[in-house]
Amino acid sequence: MKKLLIALILCILATQFVPQRSIGQALSPGATPNSGPIPAAYRTKVYLPLLKGKRVGIFANHTATIGNRHLVDTLLSLGVKITKAFGPEHGFRGTADAGEKIENYNDPATGIPVISLYGKKRKPTAEDLADVDILLFDIQDVGTRFYTFISSLQEFMEAAFENSKPLMILDRPNPNGYFVDGPVLDTAYRSFVGMQPIPTVYGMTIAEYAFMIAGERWLTEKANEKHDYYKHAENSADTLFHFQVIKCANYTHKDRYQLPVKPSPNLPDMSCIYWYSTTCLFEGTVLSEGRGTDHPFAIFGHPSLPKNLYKFTPTSRDGAKEPKLKDQLCYGWNLYGVELLRKVNNNNKIELQYVLDAYKAFPDKANFFIIPKNGNANGSYFNKLAGNNELMEQIKAGKTEQEIRDSWQPKLNAFKAIRKKYLLYADFE
Repeated sequence: MKKLLIALILCILATQFVPQRSIGQALSPGATPNSGPIPAAYRTKVYLPLLKGKRVGIFANHTATIGNRHLVDTLLSLGVKITKAFGPEHGFRGTADAGEKIENYNDPATGIPVISLYGKKRKPTAEDLADVDILLFDIQDVGTRFYTFISSLQEFMEAAFENSKPLMILDRPNPNGYFVDGPVLDTAYRSFVGMQPIPTVYGMTIAEYAFMIAGERWLTEKANEKHDYYKHAENSADTLFHFQVIKCANYTHKDRYQLPVKPSPNLPDMSCIYWYSTTCLFEGTVLSEGRGTDHPFAIFGHPSLPKNLYKFTPTSRDGAKEPKLKDQLCYGWNLYGVELLRKVNNNNKIELQYVLDAYKAFPDKANFFIIPKNGNANGSYFNKLAGNNELMEQIKAGKTEQEIRDSWQPKLNAFKAIRKKYLLYADFE
């Protein structure tokens, strides 16, 4: 039985199917792309037999697509029985504001009960999973530590393992999977925007990351124990598998994958996605990070910065109803489109210099970082995003970008050694 299961898994990981395109190149229903990396969701011939006759619970959002059709709609049309859906930040259909709390509801398009896993409740309960035989996960990641879908993934994995539910992950290419950079998180600063000791940009697909957090035993004690048990069990005849990944096809970590759907309301284009790993740090400062503009995270600034800089005004809009510095004229930087130069120059790193320049130009440096009311800077949101308290102190001390980058290197090297063990695709180096 064990040899048969291993053979089945190897077959699944090797099979090829069809690809996906870039933002703005939506596919019509039934269209067959013919080039580029292939997200696992397209490989229906591989994984449908494993869902046949099962009651499926799916964790997904609007990025779980085949062509321009939601995965759930496709699976239902193919006869898959979906009894429960789970939604992350921004909701199951991806329309909610960042941080907006969403209640449970029935999906208007399908009638499927949707359990919100963002807010006070972040894990499915045993009751939620009572009518589920197998769990399916499919969400597009952008490859940065503080993008909360990897935190949602971890807690979904824990719920699956703790409740002895088989889990299948449909992998998707990582648009920032071609480099590794940034400070490695100190677990003393663990939060939902950073749960594990990984750098800001970790260069892994969401399935590779899942293998790592399971393999390194970074889950709850109970989840680790259950995973170990099933991994080494001689006979698990009650289910085809315990934890399985369906790989992407035609993908390597050298690819510059262009997303077919914006991954969240405030990452509407590839420029914003490329700059996010740098400019999300401004969420921990008094500066606008560009929410409420046409290009969030590619635009940032503040009313008190020099007036010869780029001018913009954040306004209320879908996905950013109450942006920071709403309706205030700001001065700062517009990096939209500059990612093309970065790609041409193969400049694969976080552009920390923009954060240093903004701090230097800001007149009221004592109030640049948002500090909690109790005055404890260690608990600041900036430190949660950075994953330590060192970066804030380095910026205050006037350290150069190179000095700061040099301080990251020992932990980055240690992480890269761990990362290598879990890669499913050819690496960039």
